[in-house]
Amino acid sequence: MSVQGEIKERTKINIQEPRRYKVIMHNDDFTTMDFVVEILIDVFHKDNAEAERLMLLVHESGKATVGIYPYDIAVTKVQVSKERAKQAGFPFRLTIEEG
Repeated sequence: MSVQGEIKERTKINIQEPRRYKVIMHNDDFTTMDFVVEILIDVFHKDNAEAERLMLLVHESGKATVGIYPYDIAVTKVQVSKERAKQAGFPFRLTIEEG
């Protein structure tokens, strides 16, 4: 039963998945393969076999996507990786692009 003058309101909720961003690791001639594997395991939570596979892919092709994350997580992983590289004296380069 409806009360006279009652207004029903419909609210449309549009939930969207957050945009995803690729973290791309770039090859250089100074950062050691061991350091790259360590970053892939510690920061990107790859197992040893996957970390070594990605490291070789970066080494052979010049760059590789090492993960796809929401923006805040991608930025944090890049910042943590770059800080560790700086402390270790490596010119390690990672970039983020929408993916």
